[in-house]
Amino acid sequence: MPDPTPPGPTTASAPSATAGKPIRILLADDHALVRRGVRLILDREPDLEVVAEAGDGAEAIEAARSQEIDLAVLDIAMPRLTGLQATRELVALKPGLRILMLTMHDNEQYLFQALKAGACGYVLKSVADRDLVAACRAAMRNEPFLYPGAVTALIRNYLERVRHGEEDPDQFLTPREEEVLKLVAEGHSSKEIAEILFISVKTVHRHRANLLHKLGLHDRLELTRYAIRAGLIEP
Repeated sequence: MPDPTPPGPTTASAPSATAGKPIRILLADDHALVRRGVRLILDREPDLEVVAEAGDGAEAIEAARSQEIDLAVLDIAMPRLTGLQATRELVALKPGLRILMLTMHDNEQYLFQALKAGACGYVLKSVADRDLVAACRAAMRNEPFLYPGAVTALIRNYLERVRHGEEDPDQFLTPREEEVLKLVAEGHSSKEIAEILFISVKTVHRHRANLLHKLGLHDRLELTRYAIRAGLIEP
């Protein structure tokens, strides 16, 4: 459920649709039939509206410059600029913009490149009718959306880094910080976390700020990625 408390400094820049107005979406795919099908999925939802379309990454960037958008849904494989290249450009152009990758590729390499570029979700076209709407809403709540196989890939990648000694063992969290991190990663609001742990919302915000500072992270999405890597939440 939405967090009714005012956001702290770390979340103040997170985008959200204007009250009563739908989330404004840019849809980019080089196949017009695919765009048409995806648009039908999104536009039938009252809180989602496709306001711009693009046939490649370069057109997507131009559309983002000329129109007010909250969320970009990009195909990975597009001419001129790929979805990955466009994501990097869009993150620099509009740092608060949320970006989802919509792709036919169930591929770990693409997944990691998309997350590194700045995407907050990775949705397979084969299940877009099931997952895409939920992914759009999760993105606007500043939460990641990954299909189950992607979560497994992230955990496998983490275990590989542990085996090769690439994880820093000195980033210790207190037991209470781990509790707060786990609950944040599971999608609980600050009010819900306060009720579960019998602490005040203000204390939850302080723990979250401490987590961001201690781990060198910037927002809820990065906390969730860390929790997955650390094995605090299960796939």
